[in-house]
Amino acid sequence: MPPTLDTALLTGWARAATTALERHCAEIDRINVFPVPDGDTGTNLLLTMRAAADAVRRVVRENGAGRGAAAVAAALARGALVGARGNSGVILSQVLRGLAEAVAPAPRPAGAVLADALRRAHRLATAAVSRPKEGTVLSVLAAAASAAADVESDRLDDVAVAAAEAAGKAVQATTGQLPELARAGVVDAGGLGLYLVLDALAALVTGRSGGELPRTPVPVARGREVLVAEREAGSEEHDYEVMYLLDGTDEPRVGELRTRLTAIGDCVAVAGDADGLWNVHVHCSDIGAAIEAGIDAGRPHRITVVRFADQEEQYLPTPPADRFSRERAVLMVVTGAEVAELARSAGAVVLEREPGRSVDESELLAALAGTRARHVVLLPDDAELAPVAESAASVARRDGQEVLVLPTASVLQGLSALAVHDPDRRAGDDVVAMAEAAAGTRTGGLVVAESEALTWVGRCEPGEVLGITDGEVVLIAPDLAVGALWLAHRMLTAGGEIVTVLLGDAADPSLADGLAADLRRTHPEVDVVVHRGGQTDYPLVLGVE
Repeated sequence: MPPTLDTALLTGWARAATTALERHCAEIDRINVFPVPDGDTGTNLLLTMRAAADAVRRVVRENGAGRGAAAVAAALARGALVGARGNSGVILSQVLRGLAEAVAPAPRPAGAVLADALRRAHRLATAAVSRPKEGTVLSVLAAAASAAADVESDRLDDVAVAAAEAAGKAVQATTGQLPELARAGVVDAGGLGLYLVLDALAALVTGRSGGELPRTPVPVARGREVLVAEREAGSEEHDYEVMYLLDGTDEPRVGELRTRLTAIGDCVAVAGDADGLWNVHVHCSDIGAAIEAGIDAGRPHRITVVRFADQEEQYLPTPPADRFSRERAVLMVVTGAEVAELARSAGAVVLEREPGRSVDESELLAALAGTRARHVVLLPDDAELAPVAESAASVARRDGQEVLVLPTASVLQGLSALAVHDPDRRAGDDVVAMAEAAAGTRTGGLVVAESEALTWVGRCEPGEVLGITDGEVVLIAPDLAVGALWLAHRMLTAGGEIVTVLLGDAADPSLADGLAADLRRTHPEVDVVVHRGGQTDYPLVLGVE
């Protein structure tokens, strides 16, 4: 029976491609001289492929081995996009996106699906790169797609072998297509990595061993071997590699983003998926401008900044002295798209983090630079994040940016501080007012117990609702509606003028409506404000100020 692109084959391909890249990662790194000779193409391809394979494992583990090929291909593409590293990783993510798009339609012969996948991949990858060049991974992908289309067979093994063989020949040709490669006497590193990925599939469907480099040596004037290149460091034109994920945008704004990034840097790659998530990559010297462009286009997150000259450093070096375009800003760390939009509408620059994921110092430093403000008030909105925020602020201050961390312990404290922020007020007075507003806000939340446990107020059963303030369980209620009433009344015992309600991602609006109606009756002196917070950990969060 001829092989087909089913779940088992896609899963096996992900493993085989990862293994091949692991085996030759160091060799690919050594020949990395274009577009920037920073010696990390093999590493970036490997990390991207691992992210794709990990996403498939999660899908299979959560949904069972019977999960359809379309879902597995989609997980490969999504995992690669989210985990893409470097220009080469972004392009690999589009190869896998092409596969996902081709597998999704009605069933077709597997060879036709693969040929369609490579055609789509070439179109997507070329569109993602701002200045496509011959002699790169795009040339290798084009050769593979053309060979696959020319095969007079719908069998998967025939098409896969033709694509891999064409990719191998195209890799050999790259040395004569780019001056940078010819001078170093090497083939294109990204193209070689793509060949290994395609060869892993060909080996899998034919039953031969794979993961080997092309056998034909590359003829070079200096007689050097194909996988030997002088290591160079850094970029002659730009100092940093900036990457981030972007959502909350659309195609026209993404086009404008590409144009802006091309004007401030090079090696621009902006690649997306069908769900509206984009991976943005640029080499530049002005970190703030690259991140600001992302903020104008949508919601950037998972921001990564690497300095070419020293990729081992954990903090950013001194940016140019003229990097500030405004005097003051407030940077707020939040979780959830709704509360992020709420903070932006109140005037903050937002660093949005994913639920359950922490923020490291480099992300905070990149976000601080992205404000392009000389004076920044940083609101971590999480007690555990405060030490990291202080460390990032210390580095930023050494680099000439004045940063003050206002240690807000919750998003409601941050919103309270932001509510009294006045950019026209003297900076010192403004910070005092924000600090007082944050300190005057008491917060609490409701969670649903998942198992039986002993708390400070007694034993809870699965499904019961726990009211939490200051990190301690203070009440156990039979449901969310009752828990919201009890928690609000308890928090108002010490007085209060405003009660702010943040509804969680899955919370019913009636939960807040019932609470507001009760408080208007029992505490007519209190104003109740309700927002959709979008948080996933607490169905409801309360703030009293």
